[in-house]
Amino acid sequence: MYALASDEKASGVMIYTQNTLVYGEAVTKQSNRVSVWLRTEGAPDFIHLLKPQVITLSGSAVRRLVYTEIYLPTALIIGFHLTPPAHDPLDYDESEKNRMRQPITALVGTFVFIGAIRISTQVDLGTSISSGRTVWMSIYDVKISNPQLPQMGEVDVPMLLVRPGLVSLALNE
Repeated sequence: MYALASDEKASGVMIYTQNTLVYGEAVTKQSNRVSVWLRTEGAPDFIHLLKPQVITLSGSAVRRLVYTEIYLPTALIIGFHLTPPAHDPLDYDESEKNRMRQPITALVGTFVFIGAIRISTQVDLGTSISSGRTVWMSIYDVKISNPQLPQMGEVDVPMLLVRPGLVSLALNE
C-alpha cells in the first residue's frame, strides 16, 4: 500500500468519465485545494487514487471493480468533486457585480447534474460558454443522479468541476 509523504494528503473524490464513476482518495500535496485542483497549473496528467472503486456503466450490466490504487488519466475526466460531506469554500465572491446564477442541467455520460453556473448578466448561456474558452467550469448546488444506477440515489454537492466541451448543457427555468 502506498505511504503518503509528509507533504501529501489523501482526499475523498468522485470522478466521472464518459462511462465510469470512480471514487477513492486522491493523493495531492497538502497545500492543494482539491475542489479546484484540476484548474491549476499543478494538475497532474494522471490522478493517483488510493482505495478506488470503479463503477462501469458500459453495456447492459453495471459492474463494480475494486483496486488498491489506480492512476486515472486526467484527460478522461469530465466531472470531479470532493466526496460529500467534504467540501471546500466556493470559488467565487458572492458580492461580485454583474454576475448571475443560471440554473442548468449538465449531461455527463449517463449522469445528470442539476445545478447552477455563474455567468455575466450581459450575455446568455450560449454566448458565455462559447466565449469562455475554459477547460474547467464550476457548477454549484448540484444534485447528481443516474437513471441507469438508481441505487446510487441522489448525491448533493456544493460545487463540482466539469469540462464544458464534453458536456451538454440544458437551461432550467
